[in-house]
Amino acid sequence: MFPFHGVDFLEFDSLLSDEERLVRQTVREFVDKEVLPGIEEWNREAKFPKHLVPMMAELGFFGANLTGYGCAEMSNVEYGLIMQELERGDSGLRSFVSVQGALVMYPIHAYGSDEQKEKWLPAMQQGTAIGCFGLTEPDFGSNPGGMRTRARKDGDDFILNGEKAWITSGTIADVAVVWARTEEGIRGFLVEKGTPGFTSKDIKGKWSLRASVTSTLALQDVRVPASAMLPCAKGLKAPLSCLTQARYGIGWGAVGAAMACYNEALEYAKTRKQFDDKPIAAHQLIQAKLADMITEITKGQLLALQVGRLKDKGRAEPVHVSMLKRNNVKIALDIARAARDILGANGVADEYPIFRHMCNLESVFTYEGTHNIHTLAIGETVTGIPAYR
Repeated sequence: MFPFHGVDFLEFDSLLSDEERLVRQTVREFVDKEVLPGIEEWNREAKFPKHLVPMMAELGFFGANLTGYGCAEMSNVEYGLIMQELERGDSGLRSFVSVQGALVMYPIHAYGSDEQKEKWLPAMQQGTAIGCFGLTEPDFGSNPGGMRTRARKDGDDFILNGEKAWITSGTIADVAVVWARTEEGIRGFLVEKGTPGFTSKDIKGKWSLRASVTSTLALQDVRVPASAMLPCAKGLKAPLSCLTQARYGIGWGAVGAAMACYNEALEYAKTRKQFDDKPIAAHQLIQAKLADMITEITKGQLLALQVGRLKDKGRAEPVHVSMLKRNNVKIALDIARAARDILGANGVADEYPIFRHMCNLESVFTYEGTHNIHTLAIGETVTGIPAYR
């Protein structure tokens, strides 16, 4: 593995404040010291590095851009830089932090009662409680409005029945934010681990996000009190707003994965010799690939920064985040594939990070809104015509 010194072709760092660069450097050092030495083994063994959770909590990664309850209260750009560096380590680790902050802490923070906030947010920020987000179902991914999970009112309680799939952290979570259809429309419920009828099971046999826990959730006559409902989350707009928070972090994270692959391919090309004892970096076809990579990374950095600046001003629209996620994940996956090609046969060996990133990005390309769905979101915005059906 070659050392990482950052990727900055167009003086991107000059656009960052001292505080933003400090946040990035802190996370970069954490990844270099605590993640990279072990990630290939964890990926090989399909093991989530849970021992890193207290360290990440201490550094303020969880709910970093939220206010109060012990959260770091960082800007959205600073939060994005955290996601970038974590995904430079591994998409699965960034996914864990994204879910904890954007998909569990955020809905509690935005839509929860004071009691729910006091109970869960400090514990989740400290990493002593872990959460998961239950929206996707076995038959409903891109169309969450078709969900079959139901919550039926029964006196002062609700009875939940249904199943959720592809849930990050499902079997290790202390609480799940479960979205269900009620007589009033779609509502969110906090379902605690150990509640009778609520079970979770790991999904085995993944070739992507292997260092991340991915699960199914089953709810069979799960009784929760009315106080478990998120009182201010009404309709499908609520869970979709949570996904927008997570997609924003993904847009930054994908740049980190792209940087890792580009850096590895560049250093390899400068040391690998072939034909007349010249490094393959001297060949035109290799230079063309590297030129494409650095150009797309630079464009991705600028896109992420602009959306982050707009978000900090309260002006980022969901479709802006769709463009960010769509573009940056696509270019990251393309870069990973090109980097694998540059390494030749070595590109499939796990002593190099490229194939792991490539496999991980296949999942990132699909989750939190597929590439095609984000394409249609942008298309609807520019034409005024929805074309989802």
